[in-house]
Amino acid sequence: MPEKKTAVFVVDDHPLVRDSLAMLINQQQDMEVCGEAEDVASALRFFAKGEPDIAIVDISLKEGSGLELIKQLKAKASSVPVVVLSMHDEKLYAERCIRAGARGYVMKRESSKRIIAAIREVRAGKLFLSEETAANFAEKFAVGGRSETPMEDLSDRELQVFGLIGRGLPTREIAGALNVSVKTVQAYCARIKQKLGITTATELLREAVRWHDQHTAG
Repeated sequence: MPEKKTAVFVVDDHPLVRDSLAMLINQQQDMEVCGEAEDVASALRFFAKGEPDIAIVDISLKEGSGLELIKQLKAKASSVPVVVLSMHDEKLYAERCIRAGARGYVMKRESSKRIIAAIREVRAGKLFLSEETAANFAEKFAVGGRSETPMEDLSDRELQVFGLIGRGLPTREIAGALNVSVKTVQAYCARIKQKLGITTATELLREAVRWHDQHTAG
């Protein structure tokens, strides 16, 4: 009797990425894609019907964020291990994702072998991170968890707002995307400026765009 294949659920807002991942995963003898979603709500509906063996999740989704999805799964006591596959810089996002409950982090610019290796390692109960990120984790732990840059002091939601500003979204659209009020977004912006030592909205926009261009790939 053939061994049961690992059921992989893919959450990404780009159809091409989902199709490519499905093709790659379904080519493996020991795994197969059991479903896909483009946003948090669709993913949660799938999980409500039954849990896959593992989930591959992007940070930037059509509605909501992968980080929020990971936190919600953890809050629901889901046992599904999550591997984050994202264009966002591992140096800034990997630790946040692991703290939220993810078990691995792979950047989209890496080879297809890395994501397959990540699925197998995480499925086996291990963490999957690059050697550099694992070393950074160990070093930060050794020095008491101090932040190396002001960006690391931003909360997950503040970083999400900063990223949306960097993508060129106005305040009202950011509020709609996060399902919060315009005043709440303005409060986030005020805290971001304070933490980054920025005084004006123009400077905030410039820094957000520059950061977005530098810290995304693929």
